[in-house]
Amino acid sequence: MRNTILCLFILTVFSCNSSSHEASEEFVKGVYGNPGTLLKAGYSFDSLGMNAVFVRSGSLNREFYDNTKKQGVKVFVEFATLNGKEYLTEHPDAWPIDENGLQSPPADWFMGICPTHPGFKAYRTEQLEEILREYEVDGVFLDYVHWHAQFETPQPILPETCFCDRCTEAFEVAIDTVIPAETIPQRAAWILQNVDPQWRTWRVDVLNGWVEDMGKTLKSQQPEAKLGVFHCAWYPAEYDSALYRTMGLDLAALAERVDVLSPMLFHHMKEKPTSWVGEYVSWLGTTLDVKKGGKLKIWPIVQSHNNPGIVSPEEFREVMIEGSKFPSSGVMMFSDQSLLEDPEKIRVMRDLYSKKRPK
Repeated sequence: MRNTILCLFILTVFSCNSSSHEASEEFVKGVYGNPGTLLKAGYSFDSLGMNAVFVRSGSLNREFYDNTKKQGVKVFVEFATLNGKEYLTEHPDAWPIDENGLQSPPADWFMGICPTHPGFKAYRTEQLEEILREYEVDGVFLDYVHWHAQFETPQPILPETCFCDRCTEAFEVAIDTVIPAETIPQRAAWILQNVDPQWRTWRVDVLNGWVEDMGKTLKSQQPEAKLGVFHCAWYPAEYDSALYRTMGLDLAALAERVDVLSPMLFHHMKEKPTSWVGEYVSWLGTTLDVKKGGKLKIWPIVQSHNNPGIVSPEEFREVMIEGSKFPSSGVMMFSDQSLLEDPEKIRVMRDLYSKKRPK
């Protein structure tokens, strides 16, 4: 009985009779990571029901691009925005500084960067321009758009950064106030004790500036390409409002600057039930007043990846369905490697992606 009900629900969500999506809008069905591994394993994207790939910029090459386009599949490029590990080896002045005046250590596997470092922004801009000169893409999805922190774990790592001289001096200008302290720990303490709300707003504005500038670079060269952003999928009050206070993210502000929001709905990493995926998508759409056929799209990325633990094929099926509920107009899964490790997951994806969407 349970399987019968589930099959009926799948048909409701993925069938051509569904009324959940605008009739003129093609539902995006993608894979994130290095999808070229699927081609090397003998699969074709169209035979898997896919109409989009979300490829890490480091995995993008001419052979993969041409092969994908020949199959009629869209190419969206993931762009690692504020992941600074490699850059820091030669530019230590870009290291995020904590409230004690020390270099903030890596947050698990992630090492962020000071977002006000002008050299790093020029470095990332040139990298994006190089991609756009070489490839006509369907969109660019900014990744790691947050201040130094780690959220892809059950217990997030949320340091206070960045209190380098460059950041605090820029903050002084923004609030038109001279900080009455000399050392970094003294300046940090004064900020957090006296102007904390303004500090949090300034940090959000810094990230919004990054999104705007990367968007201008994209649209100036390829106006029709979509600008997307992968973002932490927390509710505003979680972890003492860390989405805004620590990560520096205002989802409403991002929605004004991008074409697509892709909440990172990794249920297993977050120790969440599969139903959380659909609940978050619904909340996000309601909060941002996403309309059918409107400019702003929501394309969630859901977890198939077996870390931590094992995501079963049944779990994978459930999060794919949950992530496809309105107001979602697309869904992608992470990652290609998990498909190759478990052929049953390939069957699950092919089954779901083969269902026709409204045209």
